[in-house]
Amino acid sequence: MSPSRTVSVLRNRAAMAEELRRLLPKLEGLHKARPLPFGVADIDRCLPQGGLPGAALHEIVPEGGSASAAFGFMVALLARMARSHPIVLVLPNYRLRHYGRPYSHGIRALGLDPGRLILAGTSHRKQTLWALEEALRARAVAAVAGAVDTLDLKSSQRLQLAATDAGVPLLLLRPADILEASAAATRWRVAPAPAVRDRFGLIAQARWRLMLERCRNGRAGEWIVEYDHVTHRFSLAAALADPAHAGGAGETSFQRAG
Repeated sequence: MSPSRTVSVLRNRAAMAEELRRLLPKLEGLHKARPLPFGVADIDRCLPQGGLPGAALHEIVPEGGSASAAFGFMVALLARMARSHPIVLVLPNYRLRHYGRPYSHGIRALGLDPGRLILAGTSHRKQTLWALEEALRARAVAAVAGAVDTLDLKSSQRLQLAATDAGVPLLLLRPADILEASAAATRWRVAPAPAVRDRFGLIAQARWRLMLERCRNGRAGEWIVEYDHVTHRFSLAAALADPAHAGGAGETSFQRAG
């Protein structure tokens, strides 16, 4: 992907901070984010105040090694958050080597304008954590997102506090095999589900299997959802639209939901 605004890998932290400030002009005073409803009653009932907390750390974990599904779900959430303000995406180079760079057409297909995305590349974990905090402190973004390999409790507490202070949501991809204790407000496990296709066999709507594994001041749940990139709306997959089948945690196992 070649987004219109990219922060190159900079070993000099002051230079990276200055570049972020340059790319985020005249946007100070952004109102604190409100809870973001999914628009799906079954999900929103599990979340505090009926939506995803808008000033908090949220973890997204690939289930079964499906990093692309987890990233797609994260982009869909970011598309609902973007509105008229930019989003900062912080990705370490080693993940880019393994998974490639985000693809602008794929991002647009999920409803997020690549022109609103500022991609920051980092060379190691400490720099990634620092860049996430700096982006939050800018207070001029709709959301901040990124990926890390490991995240200890102390680091997660720093990020949670930074997101709360800034009033900005932080979405963080984490690998499933290294999940330490965390201060995150929510943790989502994401796996792919068969997509909705049009009459030509092309993908019309993405589908994911979601498990809300933990939710502060809320409760866990499991669903299969569809996402309409045009309206930026989630809905329960048709097979689960019946209340008898679309339930919270404990009613249907995550493995059998597909």
